[in-house]
Amino acid sequence: MSIEPDTHLHPATPPARHRPPMLNKVPEVTVFFWVIKVLCTTVGETAADLLNDNLGMGLTNTSYLMAGLLAVTLVFQFRARAYRAGLYWLAVVLISVVGTLISDNLTDNLGVPLETTTAVFAVLLALTFTAWYLSERTLSIHTIRTPRREAFYWLAILFTFALGTSAGDLTAERLDLGYWFSAVVFAALIAAVALARFTLDFHTIWAFWIAYVLTRPLGASMGDYLSQPHKDGGLGLGTVGTSVLFLAVILGLVVYLIRTKRDVAVAGEVSPQEA
Repeated sequence: MSIEPDTHLHPATPPARHRPPMLNKVPEVTVFFWVIKVLCTTVGETAADLLNDNLGMGLTNTSYLMAGLLAVTLVFQFRARAYRAGLYWLAVVLISVVGTLISDNLTDNLGVPLETTTAVFAVLLALTFTAWYLSERTLSIHTIRTPRREAFYWLAILFTFALGTSAGDLTAERLDLGYWFSAVVFAALIAAVALARFTLDFHTIWAFWIAYVLTRPLGASMGDYLSQPHKDGGLGLGTVGTSVLFLAVILGLVVYLIRTKRDVAVAGEVSPQEA
């Protein structure tokens, strides 16, 4: 005679609960991505000047405030299980401002030449990419699914903004090319990268990161050209007007992306170059 187990006294062990796999934490690279990114870089330049000069906070206090806001935002970004447009682009705006402030602190407070900061940030970015690749065997932004990869990603983003700020100031001010001509130069370089990508089969990942670096001085040059007074070679719109205008456009585009999901990557769509 068989004896049925007493499930009341010895309940079956419930299956272990596994958290769902983390989805890609960054947006698909579309025209919306590049437009918002350039707008964020412009805001990073003008907002840093607005807080530092117009509101009288000073470079040090502005740096502390923005670094604190960025740290809090990144905590929520790392805790998210998938890409969230509003959270992601808020982090990009803040890291753009912080990257600008890091460069400005080195040059304005510590007197480090722009040539030196440009070279140092280029080396730090190269070291970040090297450590990222040695650890993960890829630099793809389509597989940002682990905390370690995301940490490398945001560290690289920070150094691209700091490098772009120093490079943009170096060309526009130290080399005396002016804001408008500097913007044209960097736009031409981005166009050359795009041409190499689509006609010469230049590596997708490197094309992305080179363009990402170059959009920072492009946006900074545009921001300075719009906000700086006529006597300094700008249009005289001011940092307040320029910052508000660009933030409004960013907000509108992000709301559109939240509603349409146009920038959400489709699972499994990774090119062989980025695997």
